[in-house]
Amino acid sequence: MKYLDEFRNKAAAKRLASRISSEVGEGEVTLMEVCGTHTMAVHRYGIKGLLPPNIRLLSGPGCPVCVTSNRYIDKAIAYSKQSDVILTTFGDMVKVPGSRSSLAREMSRGADVRIVYSTTDALKIARDNTERKVIFLGVGFETTVPTVATSILEADRMGMKNYFVLSAHKLIPPAMKALLDGGELKIDGFICPGHVSTITGTQVYEFIPRNYRVPCVVAGFEPVDIMQAIYTLVQQITRGIAEVANQYRRAVRKEGNPKAREVIYEVFEPSDSDWRGIGVIPQSGLMIRQRYRKYDAEANIDVEIEPSAENPRCICGAILRGVKEPLECTLFGSLCTPEHPKGACMVSSEGTCAAYYNYGRQMPKKPEG
Repeated sequence: MKYLDEFRNKAAAKRLASRISSEVGEGEVTLMEVCGTHTMAVHRYGIKGLLPPNIRLLSGPGCPVCVTSNRYIDKAIAYSKQSDVILTTFGDMVKVPGSRSSLAREMSRGADVRIVYSTTDALKIARDNTERKVIFLGVGFETTVPTVATSILEADRMGMKNYFVLSAHKLIPPAMKALLDGGELKIDGFICPGHVSTITGTQVYEFIPRNYRVPCVVAGFEPVDIMQAIYTLVQQITRGIAEVANQYRRAVRKEGNPKAREVIYEVFEPSDSDWRGIGVIPQSGLMIRQRYRKYDAEANIDVEIEPSAENPRCICGAILRGVKEPLECTLFGSLCTPEHPKGACMVSSEGTCAAYYNYGRQMPKKPEG
């Protein structure tokens, strides 16, 4: 297939559904997608409704905004309250509730928080406001890190002294390992993220079939892409095969994008990182290297925060681990909506709760146990 409309062909998706049903037989199969864009596509296109009932499709920690810890959000809020700081961020972060406030609430109280569309915008704000410190919220997986790394390299080239990044960048493969090691649920196969894989390549997932005998398929984001990935996973599972397959060959290569990774690791180095709902995962984050530490907000701008706390009624953390679904939350759809979110999973356009709210509220609640 060459053209986008071929990947949205209803007849092709239904044919794949029939093949999946024939292939899976009577066995129970649990698959997990670890990309927020996949989560949204699954619900938008009604993928779950095409699958036989013995295939369970779960959403994992694939939304970068959702997995960002409350401590990070609380720190960003504390920075926003400093009169000599301009906080710059992508729009999704503004409404995420922290322990006691949100950036949106602080904006209403006078904080200078500016929504930007790229790090280029943040650099321009720093150039135009040399008397103030400009902090960019570095939130995202491997896909967005190259642009942030490039902004630091550009700031260094220009000799800027007022541009900083507060990094919460995270790496997907260590999170997949943590889910498998956690043992809360049996994952039979992973639908691996397409955008992330354009940077990392498919090779970063090879430890999963090798060490855990769990197959992986990198997939695109159209309905036929996802159905093809599920069919490939089911074929591997029923035949006792565990490999990394690449369904998204039109965008992803085995080696990924070496130049982008070179830029990432020139500026950043792996570090332990705190994931909402999972906890600290070793070597799953990216911190700014010593050479560029002068652009690290946390290392250069002092701020105090109170101990962070989660909303005790929000089950976002369990949703990110795949052990609960949004319809099991007592807040969902009533007290917690995209307009008035109580948890991060309802805020982001890639959040599982937002996907259920926009496309899946008609789905019956699955029985517990």
